[in-house]
Amino acid sequence: MAKHDIPYVNLPAQGREQLDDLKRILEQVVLKGSFVGTHDDLALLEKRLAEYCGTSEAVALNSGTDALFLAMKVAGIGEGDEVITPPNSFVASTATIVQVGAKPVFADVLADQNIDPEKVARAITPRTRAIMPVHLTGRVCQMDEIMDLAERHGLVVIEDAAQAIGSMYKGRLAGSIGHFGCFSAHPLKNLNALGDGGFVTTNDSAAADRMRRLRAHGMADRQTIDEWGLVSRMDTLQAAVLGYRLDKLPDVITKRRANAALYQKLLRDERVYVPSCRNEEFNTFHTFVIQVDRRDELQAHLRSIGIKTAIHYPVPIHLQPAAKSLGHEMGDFPMTERQADRILTLPVNQYMTEADVETVANEVLAFVRQ
Repeated sequence: MAKHDIPYVNLPAQGREQLDDLKRILEQVVLKGSFVGTHDDLALLEKRLAEYCGTSEAVALNSGTDALFLAMKVAGIGEGDEVITPPNSFVASTATIVQVGAKPVFADVLADQNIDPEKVARAITPRTRAIMPVHLTGRVCQMDEIMDLAERHGLVVIEDAAQAIGSMYKGRLAGSIGHFGCFSAHPLKNLNALGDGGFVTTNDSAAADRMRRLRAHGMADRQTIDEWGLVSRMDTLQAAVLGYRLDKLPDVITKRRANAALYQKLLRDERVYVPSCRNEEFNTFHTFVIQVDRRDELQAHLRSIGIKTAIHYPVPIHLQPAAKSLGHEMGDFPMTERQADRILTLPVNQYMTEADVETVANEVLAFVRQ
Protein backbone atom coordinates (compact mmCIF):
# COMPACT_ATOMS: atom_id res chain seq x y z
CA MET A 1 0.00 0.00 0.00
CA ALA A 2 1.47 3.34 -1.09
CA LYS A 3 2.21 5.81 1.68
CA HIS A 4 1.74 9.56 1.28
CA ASP A 5 2.27 12.69 3.36
CA ILE A 6 -0.58 15.04 2.52
CA PRO A 7 -1.73 17.19 5.46
CA TYR A 8 -5.25 18.56 5.72
CA VAL A 9 -3.90 22.05 6.40
CA ASN A 10 -0.31 23.18 6.10
CA LEU A 11 0.29 26.04 8.50
CA PRO A 12 3.99 25.12 8.88
CA ALA A 13 4.44 25.70 5.13
CA GLN A 14 2.78 29.10 5.44
CA GLY A 15 5.02 29.87 8.40
CA ARG A 16 8.19 28.93 6.55
CA GLU A 17 7.18 31.00 3.54
CA GLN A 18 6.38 34.10 5.59
CA LEU A 19 8.71 33.76 8.57
CA ASP A 20 11.06 36.62 7.77
CA ASP A 21 8.16 39.01 7.18
CA LEU A 22 6.37 37.84 10.32
CA LYS A 23 9.52 38.39 12.37
CA ARG A 24 9.71 41.93 11.01
CA ILE A 25 6.05 42.56 11.86
CA LEU A 26 6.52 41.20 15.39
CA GLU A 27 9.59 43.37 15.90
CA GLN A 28 7.72 46.47 14.77
CA VAL A 29 4.83 45.79 17.15
CA VAL A 30 7.11 45.00 20.08
CA LEU A 31 9.29 48.06 19.58
CA LYS A 32 6.25 50.28 19.23
CA GLY A 33 5.08 48.95 22.58
CA SER A 34 1.35 49.18 21.94
CA PHE A 35 -0.39 45.82 21.94
CA VAL A 36 -4.14 46.29 22.50
CA GLY A 37 -6.74 48.85 21.57
CA THR A 38 -4.46 50.86 19.30
CA HIS A 39 -6.92 52.93 17.31
CA ASP A 40 -4.65 53.82 14.37
CA ASP A 41 -3.58 50.22 13.73
CA LEU A 42 -7.10 48.85 13.91
CA ALA A 43 -8.54 51.74 11.91
CA LEU A 44 -6.15 51.05 9.02
CA LEU A 45 -7.03 47.36 8.94
CA GLU A 46 -10.74 48.13 9.20
CA LYS A 47 -10.54 50.52 6.26
CA ARG A 48 -8.83 47.88 4.12
CA LEU A 49 -11.22 45.10 5.16
CA ALA A 50 -14.23 47.26 4.36
CA GLU A 51 -12.81 48.07 0.92
CA TYR A 52 -12.04 44.40 0.25
CA CYS A 53 -15.52 43.25 1.30
CA GLY A 54 -17.40 46.03 -0.48
CA THR A 55 -18.86 47.81 2.55
CA SER A 56 -18.40 51.21 4.12
CA GLU A 57 -17.49 49.86 7.57
CA ALA A 58 -15.55 47.01 9.15
CA VAL A 59 -15.07 46.45 12.87
CA ALA A 60 -12.08 44.36 13.96
CA LEU A 61 -12.77 41.99 16.85
CA ASN A 62 -11.11 39.12 18.67
CA SER A 63 -13.11 36.30 17.05
CA GLY A 64 -15.76 35.41 14.50
CA THR A 65 -17.93 34.32 17.41
CA ASP A 66 -17.88 37.81 18.91
CA ALA A 67 -18.62 39.17 15.44
CA LEU A 68 -21.90 37.23 15.40
CA PHE A 69 -22.68 38.17 19.00
CA LEU A 70 -22.08 41.90 18.56
CA ALA A 71 -23.92 42.06 15.25
CA MET A 72 -27.02 40.68 16.95
CA LYS A 73 -26.45 42.89 19.99
CA VAL A 74 -26.41 46.13 17.99
CA ALA A 75 -29.36 44.89 15.91
CA GLY A 76 -31.38 44.79 19.15
CA ILE A 77 -31.94 41.02 19.09
CA GLY A 78 -32.58 39.55 22.52
CA GLU A 79 -35.04 37.89 24.86
CA GLY A 80 -38.14 36.53 23.15
CA ASP A 81 -36.76 36.92 19.63
CA GLU A 82 -36.18 34.12 17.13
CA VAL A 83 -33.30 33.85 14.68
CA ILE A 84 -33.44 31.39 11.77
CA THR A 85 -30.21 29.56 10.94
CA PRO A 86 -29.12 26.15 9.62
CA PRO A 87 -28.32 23.23 11.95
CA ASN A 88 -25.21 22.09 10.04
CA SER A 89 -22.89 24.98 10.88
CA PHE A 90 -20.09 25.28 13.41
CA VAL A 91 -21.64 25.64 16.87
CA ALA A 92 -20.80 29.36 17.15
CA SER A 93 -23.68 30.32 14.86
CA THR A 94 -26.29 28.86 17.17
CA ALA A 95 -24.46 29.51 20.43
CA THR A 96 -24.32 33.26 19.87
CA ILE A 97 -28.07 33.36 19.25
CA VAL A 98 -28.56 31.73 22.65
CA GLN A 99 -26.00 34.03 24.27
CA VAL A 100 -27.92 37.18 23.29
CA GLY A 101 -31.03 35.64 24.85
CA ALA A 102 -32.84 34.75 21.62
CA LYS A 103 -34.08 31.38 20.37
CA PRO A 104 -32.39 29.61 17.45
CA VAL A 105 -34.89 28.27 14.91
CA PHE A 106 -33.41 25.83 12.44
CA ALA A 107 -34.12 25.55 8.74
CA ASP A 108 -32.84 22.56 6.76
CA VAL A 109 -30.32 22.85 3.94
CA LEU A 110 -30.00 22.16 0.24
CA ALA A 111 -27.83 19.52 -1.41
CA ASP A 112 -24.93 22.02 -1.47
CA GLN A 113 -25.14 22.28 2.37
CA ASN A 114 -26.37 25.88 2.38
CA ILE A 115 -29.66 26.92 3.98
CA ASP A 116 -32.82 26.29 1.95
CA PRO A 117 -34.76 29.55 1.41
CA GLU A 118 -38.05 27.63 1.18
CA LYS A 119 -37.41 26.12 4.60
CA VAL A 120 -36.54 29.59 5.91
CA ALA A 121 -39.90 30.90 4.69
CA ARG A 122 -41.74 28.13 6.53
CA ALA A 123 -39.83 28.84 9.75
CA ILE A 124 -40.82 32.51 10.01
CA THR A 125 -43.16 33.35 12.91
CA PRO A 126 -44.34 36.62 14.51
CA ARG A 127 -41.31 36.34 16.85
CA THR A 128 -38.73 36.07 14.07
CA ARG A 129 -36.31 39.01 14.14
CA ALA A 130 -33.44 37.85 11.97
CA ILE A 131 -32.12 35.32 9.47
CA MET A 132 -28.55 34.09 9.85
CA PRO A 133 -27.52 32.31 6.63
CA VAL A 134 -24.19 30.49 6.86
CA HIS A 135 -22.00 30.55 3.75
CA LEU A 136 -20.65 27.08 4.37
CA THR A 137 -17.47 25.85 2.63
CA GLY A 138 -16.93 29.28 1.00
CA ARG A 139 -20.13 29.10 -1.08
CA VAL A 140 -22.53 32.04 -0.62
CA CYS A 141 -26.14 31.13 0.12
CA GLN A 142 -28.98 31.98 -2.27
CA MET A 143 -29.16 35.52 -0.99
CA ASP A 144 -31.73 36.98 -3.39
CA GLU A 145 -34.44 34.77 -1.92
CA ILE A 146 -33.24 35.37 1.63
CA MET A 147 -33.11 39.15 1.25
CA ASP A 148 -36.57 39.11 -0.34
CA LEU A 149 -37.96 37.22 2.66
CA ALA A 150 -36.23 39.64 5.03
CA GLU A 151 -37.64 42.68 3.27
CA ARG A 152 -41.18 41.29 3.19
CA HIS A 153 -41.12 40.41 6.89
CA GLY A 154 -38.98 43.27 8.20
CA LEU A 155 -36.09 41.03 9.31
CA VAL A 156 -32.40 41.65 9.88
CA VAL A 157 -30.00 39.50 7.83
CA ILE A 158 -26.74 38.59 9.54
CA GLU A 159 -24.42 36.74 7.17
CA ASP A 160 -22.22 34.17 8.87
CA ALA A 161 -19.39 34.59 6.39
CA ALA A 162 -16.72 33.02 8.61
CA GLN A 163 -15.72 30.66 5.78
CA ALA A 164 -16.36 32.97 2.85
CA ILE A 165 -14.12 36.02 2.66
CA GLY A 166 -13.80 36.96 -1.01
CA SER A 167 -16.68 34.72 -2.08
CA MET A 168 -19.37 36.20 -4.31
CA TYR A 169 -23.00 35.70 -5.30
CA LYS A 170 -24.11 37.37 -8.53
CA GLY A 171 -21.13 39.70 -8.33
CA ARG A 172 -21.78 40.75 -4.73
CA LEU A 173 -19.25 39.93 -2.04
CA ALA A 174 -20.03 37.84 1.02
CA GLY A 175 -20.68 40.15 3.94
CA SER A 176 -21.95 42.99 1.77
CA ILE A 177 -25.41 41.61 0.94
CA GLY A 178 -27.12 41.42 4.33
CA HIS A 179 -27.24 44.03 7.06
CA PHE A 180 -24.13 42.60 8.72
CA GLY A 181 -21.36 40.24 7.59
CA CYS A 182 -19.50 38.27 10.25
CA PHE A 183 -16.04 36.89 9.51
CA SER A 184 -13.51 34.74 11.32
CA ALA A 185 -9.74 35.11 10.99
CA HIS A 186 -8.99 31.88 12.89
CA PRO A 187 -5.68 30.26 11.84
CA LEU A 188 -7.55 27.74 9.65
CA LYS A 189 -9.33 30.38 7.56
CA ASN A 190 -8.21 31.61 4.14
CA LEU A 191 -7.36 35.00 5.71
CA ASN A 192 -5.80 33.85 8.95
CA ALA A 193 -4.27 35.41 12.02
CA LEU A 194 -1.66 33.92 14.36
CA GLY A 195 -4.47 33.24 16.83
CA ASP A 196 -8.13 34.15 17.12
CA GLY A 197 -9.55 37.13 15.28
CA GLY A 198 -12.67 38.27 13.47
CA PHE A 199 -14.53 41.27 12.13
CA VAL A 200 -17.96 42.58 11.15
CA THR A 201 -18.77 44.36 7.90
CA THR A 202 -21.74 46.69 7.49
CA ASN A 203 -22.96 49.85 5.78
CA ASP A 204 -24.52 51.07 9.04
CA SER A 205 -22.01 53.54 10.48
CA ALA A 206 -23.95 54.04 13.72
CA ALA A 207 -24.00 50.29 14.35
CA ALA A 208 -20.28 50.09 13.60
CA ASP A 209 -19.48 52.90 16.02
CA ARG A 210 -21.51 51.20 18.74
CA MET A 211 -19.67 47.91 18.16
CA ARG A 212 -16.37 49.72 18.54
CA ARG A 213 -17.49 50.98 21.94
CA LEU A 214 -18.89 47.62 23.00
CA ARG A 215 -15.66 45.79 22.08
CA ALA A 216 -13.80 47.97 24.62
CA HIS A 217 -15.99 47.78 27.73
CA GLY A 218 -18.56 50.17 26.27
CA MET A 219 -16.21 53.11 26.75
CA ALA A 220 -16.68 56.26 24.71
CA ASP A 221 -13.28 57.37 26.10
CA ARG A 222 -11.11 56.47 29.08
CA GLN A 223 -13.41 58.31 31.47
CA THR A 224 -16.87 57.65 29.98
CA ILE A 225 -18.72 54.34 29.81
CA ASP A 226 -21.78 54.66 27.59
CA GLU A 227 -23.08 51.13 28.25
CA TRP A 228 -21.89 47.82 29.64
CA GLY A 229 -19.56 46.25 27.13
CA LEU A 230 -16.99 43.46 26.95
CA VAL A 231 -13.40 42.88 25.86
CA SER A 232 -13.51 41.95 22.19
CA ARG A 233 -10.95 44.14 20.48
CA MET A 234 -8.40 42.69 18.08
CA ASP A 235 -4.81 42.69 19.29
CA THR A 236 -2.39 44.96 17.46
CA LEU A 237 -0.21 42.01 16.41
CA GLN A 238 -3.15 40.20 14.80
CA ALA A 239 -4.19 43.39 13.03
CA ALA A 240 -0.69 43.78 11.62
CA VAL A 241 -0.52 40.14 10.50
CA LEU A 242 -3.94 40.29 8.86
CA GLY A 243 -3.02 43.50 7.04
CA TYR A 244 0.07 41.74 5.66
CA ARG A 245 -1.84 38.59 4.72
CA LEU A 246 -4.70 40.52 3.13
CA ASP A 247 -2.31 41.35 0.29
CA LYS A 248 -1.70 37.63 -0.23
CA LEU A 249 -5.36 36.58 -0.06
CA PRO A 250 -6.09 36.82 -3.83
CA ASP A 251 -3.29 34.34 -4.55
CA VAL A 252 -4.51 32.04 -1.77
CA ILE A 253 -8.00 32.02 -3.25
CA THR A 254 -6.71 31.47 -6.80
CA LYS A 255 -4.70 28.42 -5.75
CA ARG A 256 -7.51 26.90 -3.69
CA ARG A 257 -9.95 27.39 -6.56
CA ALA A 258 -7.49 25.69 -8.91
CA ASN A 259 -7.18 22.74 -6.55
CA ALA A 260 -10.97 22.53 -6.27
CA ALA A 261 -11.39 22.68 -10.05
CA LEU A 262 -8.97 19.79 -10.45
CA TYR A 263 -10.87 17.76 -7.85
CA GLN A 264 -14.11 18.48 -9.68
CA LYS A 265 -12.57 17.30 -12.94
CA LEU A 266 -11.15 14.11 -11.44
CA LEU A 267 -13.94 13.08 -9.06
CA ARG A 268 -16.53 12.36 -11.73
CA ASP A 269 -18.14 9.24 -10.36
CA GLU A 270 -21.75 8.69 -9.34
CA ARG A 271 -20.51 7.29 -6.02
CA VAL A 272 -18.91 10.64 -5.10
CA TYR A 273 -21.19 13.67 -4.80
CA VAL A 274 -19.46 16.98 -5.39
CA PRO A 275 -21.70 20.08 -5.37
CA SER A 276 -21.32 21.90 -8.66
CA CYS A 277 -20.57 25.61 -8.83
CA ARG A 278 -23.36 27.63 -10.39
CA ASN A 279 -22.60 30.48 -12.79
CA GLU A 280 -23.67 33.09 -10.25
CA GLU A 281 -21.25 31.77 -7.62
CA PHE A 282 -17.61 32.52 -6.89
CA ASN A 283 -16.61 29.96 -4.28
CA THR A 284 -13.34 30.53 -2.40
CA PHE A 285 -13.22 26.95 -1.06
CA HIS A 286 -12.41 27.36 2.58
CA THR A 287 -13.19 23.65 2.49
CA PHE A 288 -13.73 21.10 -0.28
CA VAL A 289 -16.48 18.74 0.84
CA ILE A 290 -17.57 15.56 -0.90
CA GLN A 291 -20.41 13.25 0.08
CA VAL A 292 -19.92 9.48 0.00
CA ASP A 293 -21.30 6.30 1.50
CA ARG A 294 -19.03 4.50 3.98
CA ARG A 295 -17.54 7.87 4.86
CA ASP A 296 -15.91 6.75 8.11
CA GLU A 297 -14.26 3.80 6.39
CA LEU A 298 -12.96 6.04 3.63
CA GLN A 299 -11.56 8.53 6.13
CA ALA A 300 -9.85 5.74 8.07
CA HIS A 301 -8.37 4.34 4.85
CA LEU A 302 -7.03 7.73 3.77
CA ARG A 303 -5.56 8.30 7.22
CA SER A 304 -3.81 4.93 7.07
CA ILE A 305 -1.98 5.94 3.89
CA GLY A 306 -1.01 9.41 5.10
CA ILE A 307 -3.82 11.57 3.70
CA LYS A 308 -5.43 13.77 6.34
CA THR A 309 -9.09 14.80 6.05
CA ALA A 310 -11.76 16.36 8.30
CA ILE A 311 -15.54 16.31 8.82
CA HIS A 312 -17.50 19.58 8.97
CA TYR A 313 -19.58 18.61 10.97
CA PRO A 314 -20.34 15.03 12.07
CA VAL A 315 -23.07 15.84 14.64
CA PRO A 316 -25.69 18.45 13.63
CA ILE A 317 -26.27 21.21 16.17
CA HIS A 318 -29.90 20.22 16.83
CA LEU A 319 -28.68 16.80 18.03
CA GLN A 320 -25.98 18.14 20.36
CA PRO A 321 -26.52 17.79 24.14
CA ALA A 322 -26.50 21.57 24.52
CA ALA A 323 -29.53 21.82 22.19
CA LYS A 324 -31.69 19.40 24.15
CA SER A 325 -33.92 22.20 25.49
CA LEU A 326 -34.88 23.13 21.92
CA GLY A 327 -36.80 19.86 21.70
CA HIS A 328 -35.47 18.47 18.44
CA GLU A 329 -34.96 14.83 17.59
CA MET A 330 -33.55 12.71 14.79
CA GLY A 331 -35.61 13.17 11.64
CA ASP A 332 -36.43 16.85 12.14
CA PHE A 333 -33.92 18.01 9.50
CA PRO A 334 -33.42 15.06 7.15
CA MET A 335 -31.08 16.68 4.62
CA THR A 336 -28.70 17.89 7.31
CA GLU A 337 -28.79 14.51 9.04
CA ARG A 338 -28.13 12.54 5.87
CA GLN A 339 -25.24 14.79 4.93
CA ALA A 340 -23.73 14.51 8.41
CA ASP A 341 -23.19 10.79 7.80
CA ARG A 342 -21.71 11.27 4.31
CA ILE A 343 -19.67 14.50 4.24
CA LEU A 344 -15.88 14.35 4.11
CA THR A 345 -13.61 17.37 3.76
CA LEU A 346 -10.61 16.76 1.53
CA PRO A 347 -7.43 18.84 1.78
CA VAL A 348 -7.55 21.82 -0.60
CA ASN A 349 -4.95 24.13 0.96
CA GLN A 350 -2.88 26.43 -1.23
CA TYR A 351 0.34 24.49 -0.61
CA MET A 352 -0.89 21.34 -2.33
CA THR A 353 0.61 20.47 -5.70
CA GLU A 354 -1.40 19.16 -8.62
CA ALA A 355 0.17 15.77 -7.91
CA ASP A 356 -1.17 15.94 -4.33
CA VAL A 357 -4.70 16.66 -5.56
CA GLU A 358 -4.47 13.86 -8.11
CA THR A 359 -3.23 11.46 -5.43
CA VAL A 360 -6.13 12.25 -3.08
CA ALA A 361 -8.71 12.01 -5.88
CA ASN A 362 -7.29 8.72 -7.14
CA GLU A 363 -7.30 7.20 -3.67
CA VAL A 364 -10.92 8.27 -3.10
CA LEU A 365 -12.00 6.78 -6.42
CA ALA A 366 -10.11 3.56 -5.83
CA PHE A 367 -11.86 3.13 -2.49
CA VAL A 368 -15.43 3.86 -3.66
CA ARG A 369 -15.00 1.59 -6.69
CA GLN A 370 -14.01 -1.43 -4.61
